[in-house]
Amino acid sequence: MSFTIAIVGRPNVGKSTLFNRLLEQRKAIVDDVSGVTRDRQYGIADWNGKTFNVIDTGGFVAGSDDVFEKEIAKQVLIAVEEADAIIFMVDAQTGMTSLDDSMAAVLRRSTKPVFLTVNKVDNNERLLEANEFYSLGFDQLFFIAAASGSGTGELLDALSELIPAAPPEEEQETGELPKFAIIGQPNTGKSSLLNALTGKERTIVSDIAGTTRDSIHTHYKLFQKEFILIDTAGIRRKTKVHEDLEFYSVIRAIKAMDEADVCLLLLDAEKGISAQDLNIFSLAARKGKGIVLLVNKWDLVEKETNTSRDYEKRLKEKLAPFTDVPVLFISAKEKTRIFKAMETALEVYSSRSRKIPTHQLNEVMLKAMENYHAPVVRGHPIKIKFVTQLPTVVPSFAFFCNFPDDIKQPYKNYLENQLRKEFDFTGVPVRLFFRKK
Repeated sequence: MSFTIAIVGRPNVGKSTLFNRLLEQRKAIVDDVSGVTRDRQYGIADWNGKTFNVIDTGGFVAGSDDVFEKEIAKQVLIAVEEADAIIFMVDAQTGMTSLDDSMAAVLRRSTKPVFLTVNKVDNNERLLEANEFYSLGFDQLFFIAAASGSGTGELLDALSELIPAAPPEEEQETGELPKFAIIGQPNTGKSSLLNALTGKERTIVSDIAGTTRDSIHTHYKLFQKEFILIDTAGIRRKTKVHEDLEFYSVIRAIKAMDEADVCLLLLDAEKGISAQDLNIFSLAARKGKGIVLLVNKWDLVEKETNTSRDYEKRLKEKLAPFTDVPVLFISAKEKTRIFKAMETALEVYSSRSRKIPTHQLNEVMLKAMENYHAPVVRGHPIKIKFVTQLPTVVPSFAFFCNFPDDIKQPYKNYLENQLRKEFDFTGVPVRLFFRKK
């Protein structure tokens, strides 16, 4: 199971800066204007060999302060309910505010571990001033400067103590049923797809975005096919519909993704693929999950001769570099191609668990390397002598060669494309490792 950490705090305390620091990349937009983070940001962080999901809850831009407080309190409640641990960020530069107080009150009622993190502590004077935050009443207090990274190591050490060590990839139980997660934005038709497949009104379908709340596991056994469907959906009470849905759906999608073998990413044909979808897509690829793209509500799109071909081409341009994924145009409502979608998911599942005999692998790959040699480095030709598949869940291959560090990305891409072409890894992320022979 995966571990999820949410970063909460009033606007402009540096949540996104810390988020970028944890992910070691510039993913969130950082600016001095409060409330820049509108879209949810989420990603995977690694520390001391442990991996965890990080969610940046973002500040809100709203007309008046009370709307502000209400919206932020909502997000905090969702984060508290859904995440395994909370980083509560405050700002030493501004000092304690009433918003910090009210947020602390919400967090104190929770049983989840809270790490009170005082940001912008970049000199001794600030460190002294930052001690006022002890009065918020949390045991774990960390002084950091997210912009420079000072103090973040101690915070990560404390967090990683809570994270259970992941079981080695090799030791995954076999004989389990394939698990498929239906993921995507609110209102793309996830519940309708589930109902169409099972033929039962298993989840309530309505036009209110986000009527679904918990992930539901459905055991599917029809037409000689058997698997578990995880719908990142569930029934929710009407009173809660105004809650911050997108945030909810994101945390749920990430959790379902961690459980699944193959992710069925549902897109709305009329809306196309959004930044949020691309975010979810790249997260699934990084987690090594099989991926099938389902363009739903295709019955509502006006069609000409090459509509689907052109649509798929545009879609794949946005997905680059990982474009070797199946795209199906479906309609959950009309039940068009929904069973084909399940067949494709099963094919992707079997590709993901494919083990290629070493002799066959070497026969094919050494020939591919003969046809296109690795570039010469510092006057030395790079020689790859041997290839083997590693015993991991995600298809991973080790190439043994004389200068493993000198192999550049274009050549790695060539080798990956050859593997895909010869052994059919459509929809499956493939990992390549280069080692000294």
